[in-house]
Amino acid sequence: MTKRLARTDAPVEQTWDLRDLFSTNEAWEAELHQLPEEIKTVTQYKGRLGEGPDVLLACLNAQEELLQRTIRFATYAHLNTSVDGTNPLYQANASHASSTVASIHAALSFVQSEILELPEGKIEEFLGKEEALSTYRKTLTELLETKPHRLSPETESVLASLGEVLDGPFAIYSRSKSADMPFDPIINENGDEQHVSLPLYETLYEQSSDTTERRKAYASYTKAFNQYKNTFATTYATEVKKQVVMSRERNYKSVTDMLLQPQQVTSEMYHNILDVIQRELAPHMRRFAKLKQKVLGLDKIYMCDLKAPLDPEYNPDVTYDEAAKEVLEALEVMGPEYMEIMTKAINERWVDYADTVGKRSGAFCSSPYGVHPYILMTWAGKMRSAFTLAHELGHAGHFALAGRYQRYHNTRPSLYFIEAPSTLNEMLLSHSLLAKSTDPRKRLAVIVQVLGTYYHNYVTHLLEGEMQRRVYAHAEADKPITANVLCDLKGAVLSDFWGDTVEIDEGARLTWMRQPHYYMGLYPYTYAAGLTASTAVAQKIQEEGPVTAERWLDVLKAGGTKKPLELMKLAGVDMSSPEPIRNTVKFIGSLIDELEKGFE
Repeated sequence: MTKRLARTDAPVEQTWDLRDLFSTNEAWEAELHQLPEEIKTVTQYKGRLGEGPDVLLACLNAQEELLQRTIRFATYAHLNTSVDGTNPLYQANASHASSTVASIHAALSFVQSEILELPEGKIEEFLGKEEALSTYRKTLTELLETKPHRLSPETESVLASLGEVLDGPFAIYSRSKSADMPFDPIINENGDEQHVSLPLYETLYEQSSDTTERRKAYASYTKAFNQYKNTFATTYATEVKKQVVMSRERNYKSVTDMLLQPQQVTSEMYHNILDVIQRELAPHMRRFAKLKQKVLGLDKIYMCDLKAPLDPEYNPDVTYDEAAKEVLEALEVMGPEYMEIMTKAINERWVDYADTVGKRSGAFCSSPYGVHPYILMTWAGKMRSAFTLAHELGHAGHFALAGRYQRYHNTRPSLYFIEAPSTLNEMLLSHSLLAKSTDPRKRLAVIVQVLGTYYHNYVTHLLEGEMQRRVYAHAEADKPITANVLCDLKGAVLSDFWGDTVEIDEGARLTWMRQPHYYMGLYPYTYAAGLTASTAVAQKIQEEGPVTAERWLDVLKAGGTKKPLELMKLAGVDMSSPEPIRNTVKFIGSLIDELEKGFE
């Protein structure tokens, strides 16, 4: 059996370089001791924010500087635990970071409270008198919109100080998955043991062309998750209960209303994404599943078969270097400034792609302001990993540009927009690969990869969003949340979408345990929102070339200075209407049409 590498044994070129954050762990520890001392640079303004615009500006600037340092400090601890959750030093550092960040946020909570206590119109008056305050206009305006939902300053301070405790469910979930969960090895056709881990299952076995291997790995995956279902159910139930209590205490109509407010998204837009896609995409995806069942010669098709390659004999291995070259070529239309960022990401170890013990599953891009983004993924040696790389590079390019052109407080847009830059890169990669595919067989293989992007965002994450909608409704009716309840809810979500096309077995019913997104508010559905916008923008780039690409770069550089609908309209997409969603669903249907013809 091939043994997973310990972190210390991983080839250095496959790991990221955290020295751009802190040169050594000792340097990080020095910041750990120094940060609490820096709180006074902000608290010196406590009780004084109404004195005048100059005082408010000085306080906000001091707060921004402290938060920039705090983000870099917290990111270093988070990235280390992400690649090795078993390391005792990293675990201890994460605990120190969490408590330090909570104490800083508690100390700074007075800023928002005092601003909200100012007389009506005072902020507008200050903005008129102090031009330098204009950079904070959007931040201040959005803060004032939360006034009906704020608690007393004392209560807000206590809640901020409890940040580490309130974030406990996600920390427990993450630590359990990366450090504790064991998977049984599987035996291959030669009688050799093969290692199974969650990252390997998601990036390798789930996409294996060998049905026996794929299903054995699925059995190992199901067994491991089943052993933890009661623990994870309690953890998730705690997270949901926290959100329900907070929404009621803050006088929101529902958890959904509370979580949508910072996204600047209407309930109609939220429900449009969930309802239109499920209703109109399901028939196409059922056709796709039936095609896969037929081509692969399966008596029944299970959830674990849905990512299997349609053409098992045409599923070539791809190295990281080969994929990086393909991705960079696909992104050249974005111009020199963007490509400078992409090239640095590849060449200067912004990406950690080794498969090592204790590494968390999935992929993400962390973008600490003032440094550069860091990408985590696990390389599986197939084209799907190339699309993952393109996706995360999209996040990296977005925040590298936003950080270059905006101040810290203006870099992050609404979650509703976050997944548009990432999925656009996947679309550009697919266009590039299709344009170079003269072999009909290769073209079909690329279409399968493109459908993999839509499956991931329009099915996997979208159905996570539907699961959230049902869980919140269940919790707000004051019904208990248990492992059986969550399995039943997830099973119903999957059955409603797939009908009798796909067998919804116990492993499928356990997939509510698989993703961390359930602990991130209303995040899952935003993947579909982002991909809807990026599908339209990618088509415009294909038709119009650099002109549209330059317009898209302006959107990325705007960071969080505009609301999500404004950003998407700047890119030429109107997400207030369901039409872009319907157009994307139709496009997916056309891809499946081509596959059906190709495999006749």
